[in-house]
Amino acid sequence: MAGYVGDVAIPYDRHLGPVLFEHYGADIARRAAEKSLRDVLEVAAGTGIVTRQLRNALAQEAKLTAIDISDDMLDVARTKFAPHEQITFQLADATALPFDDEAFDAVVCQFGVMFFDRETAFREAHRSLRSGGRYLFSVWDSEHYNPFASLSFEVLKQFFPSDTPRFLFDPVACHAIDPLKEQLIRSGFGQIAISVQRREYDIQDVAAFARALIFSPLIFEINERGGVAPEEIAEALTQALVKEFGSNPTRYPMQAILFEAEKS
Repeated sequence: MAGYVGDVAIPYDRHLGPVLFEHYGADIARRAAEKSLRDVLEVAAGTGIVTRQLRNALAQEAKLTAIDISDDMLDVARTKFAPHEQITFQLADATALPFDDEAFDAVVCQFGVMFFDRETAFREAHRSLRSGGRYLFSVWDSEHYNPFASLSFEVLKQFFPSDTPRFLFDPVACHAIDPLKEQLIRSGFGQIAISVQRREYDIQDVAAFARALIFSPLIFEINERGGVAPEEIAEALTQALVKEFGSNPTRYPMQAILFEAEKS
């Protein structure tokens, strides 16, 4: 994911990961491992949140390859695994997979497809899968169901009314189900199952969560505009989250869409 470099990777992993990604990650890993698998590819692995769940769920002899375009993110991911575990980390692009045809039994991608060309990435996933192989990926539903986007935007608008940073709208810009389904079909996939997944999570440290959102790649947009300290925006977002969802703890709602498809 472009922009997830340097100091962005650690708060992403520590403070956004437990709230936004770990529970969805456990679910997609469990679904991927329902069948016996020899070779699994994770695309847009980031800091290894889903990668860890996949390695836990897969049989010990199964091989797991995790790719991302950010080495800073993969550096964090590598720290989560012992040397003996069957896992390979590799810098690679989802739209140009450096693997042979029919190399994998499953391809998994959590909250990544909104950041790259989907037609190309779907074709690459299809090419790299063996017959009967499964492609599992998730996207965020719209901002109406995901306050990390909508509430952040409202707070940012207070500081930048005429040129509001929009990075956090990118993750929620890929929620239309029919276009994704049609792209999968055109790429050669069948047996497509789609499920909407509503969740809530108790955020114990709301300030850390809000700060991690502001210090995501959003921080580059904020710094470009200037005139306000990012910490001030993070504090305003903290207060907005508490006001909207309560505190001690904050009961945070979110919603994702999971796609499961099979190569004939």
